[in-house]
Amino acid sequence: MATGKINVSVENIFPLIKKFLYSDHEIFLRELISNATDATLKLKHLSTIGESKVEYDNPLIEVKIDKEGKKIHIIDQGVGMTEEEVQKYINEIAFSGAEEFLDKYKDSAKDSGIIGHFGLGFYSAFMVASKVEIITKSYKDEPAAHWSCDGSPNFTLKKAKKTTRGTEIILHIADDSTEFLEEGKIGSLLSKYNKFMPIPIKFGTKTETLPKPEGAKEEDPAPTKEVDNIINNPNPAWTKQPTELSDEDYKGFYRELYPMQFEEPLFHIHLNVDYPFNLTGILYFPKLTNDLNTQKDRIQLYQNQVFVTDNVEGIVPEFLTMLRGVIDSPDIPLNVSRSYLQADGAVKKISTYITRKVADKLSSLFKNNREDFEAKWNDIKIVIEYGMLSEDKFFEKADKFALYPTVDGAYYTFEELQEKLKANHTDKDDKLVLLYASNKEDQHSYIEAAKAKGFEVLLLDSPIVSHLMQKLETSKEKISFARVDADHLDNLIKKEDTQISKLSDEEKETLKTDIETAINNKSYTIQLEPMDSSSSPFIITEPEFMRRMKEMQQSGGGGMFGMGNMPEMYNLVVNTNHELVSEILNTKTAKKKERLINQSLDLARLSKGLLKGEELTKFIKRSYEMVK
Repeated sequence: MATGKINVSVENIFPLIKKFLYSDHEIFLRELISNATDATLKLKHLSTIGESKVEYDNPLIEVKIDKEGKKIHIIDQGVGMTEEEVQKYINEIAFSGAEEFLDKYKDSAKDSGIIGHFGLGFYSAFMVASKVEIITKSYKDEPAAHWSCDGSPNFTLKKAKKTTRGTEIILHIADDSTEFLEEGKIGSLLSKYNKFMPIPIKFGTKTETLPKPEGAKEEDPAPTKEVDNIINNPNPAWTKQPTELSDEDYKGFYRELYPMQFEEPLFHIHLNVDYPFNLTGILYFPKLTNDLNTQKDRIQLYQNQVFVTDNVEGIVPEFLTMLRGVIDSPDIPLNVSRSYLQADGAVKKISTYITRKVADKLSSLFKNNREDFEAKWNDIKIVIEYGMLSEDKFFEKADKFALYPTVDGAYYTFEELQEKLKANHTDKDDKLVLLYASNKEDQHSYIEAAKAKGFEVLLLDSPIVSHLMQKLETSKEKISFARVDADHLDNLIKKEDTQISKLSDEEKETLKTDIETAINNKSYTIQLEPMDSSSSPFIITEPEFMRRMKEMQQSGGGGMFGMGNMPEMYNLVVNTNHELVSEILNTKTAKKKERLINQSLDLARLSKGLLKGEELTKFIKRSYEMVK
């Protein structure tokens, strides 16, 4: 048996690092600024514990573009490196100086904010540069060093004349990456990845207007001066304690995150946990539409204030991806390029924590100011309903504060609904049937008919309501939902309201045959019902189960039932006590009888929203002829 040590050839691995290590070449800037930030935070920590005698002052990181020389300079005022350290940290691929530092100072440096992890970030520079130089001077009293490499495994290392502490990285931009020499490009990358880095980042200068001196005339121009253009906010709101922030601070931070969003958020949730994982952040509930597809990917994920991604699927439960804000955690497991989440038990714990925190906030809002909660319900219901549908633990908590509005603007919890409606919303099987409308305008006549019979009608109009009702019906005993235009309403009519038909059984049979012959449409099941004479002569209802399955199919849930396309099925309820129905029965002329039946059917279809296209045109023409 042979044993040995695997030999990794730098000649082979270097091109792989340059080409394939990172998913997007633009993140070279994020990685190099992260390294500069680490170098600065290391110095801060060493100064704090007394290991560094140099003044920390107020260091910054500077990014400069030399368009003519095709160079980008990244300069920090951090710990710097000795020649020996350059050999150790730069020439040994995948050796992390940050990790070594954290290990050495593990007790005192755990909250230092140091970012580095894999020791590979520096090499991202070669994705855009044909040559990279490092000029660095350590905080220790040792000579400066100058390292240079042209992207091959060969490098040079010599002494440098640099006299100030810190490191300057010089990228000689390759011919295929010259877009990174544009100020606009670099500015947008700094804004995207480094907007909230903990060390101030200077990128050029800006003109600042000064107060006018005493005695200056009104027409005199105000004096100005050139100042450093600091492009980041080193102390964003989520890094502070909630007690330090006012409502206006939270709103101001929302505007900072989303400058093109003109509506204020409805409310915020401040996340702050240090056990069993570290996580901070602020989530905002914006006003939401019913379009689930346009809402997602607005939460930004950071790791130690470094932007990672706005695709937070996995760490944030799917139903909360419609919120906005920031989550920052050093404990989120990322792949080497800091671009993608890796599957990990910690991610599930974080997701569970966020779900609980959001549920607790919503519960608190409901209990403390129900009136305000009701006013915001239509703007937040899609998140809550989606969460109840997809997360059982959230369902348990939300069941206490989820609201069910009526068409008249009253709001009830489920418990309140059961108490209020059990008197007259119970069917023959002693099941509580909750009548609802999904569209107040389209179902107006059905709503009015139900209200006339003394029934309360809920307004449930979100796109996922069919799925949620299915879950509620299975999780609660003796509960069902029926839309106002469904076929379930007749079972709820109280006994004292029961009407006696004016037609004999023989007349009913004749009438049913006449209607079936005239409409000749197998989608309709004819039902003859004795109703109040003031009710409509023809009413179209749908079997609740079939209609709901069809809706779920259209909203993307039909595939899981494996039912294919659901057929069109309707009930044509004929009011045997209506005057027009009697006239249809007694009309001797077949043509007139057919015309009355079709006109009545089309009026019912119009009320139901089923009359469209050519059939609507024919109906209008026929109506004019009858009026004429």
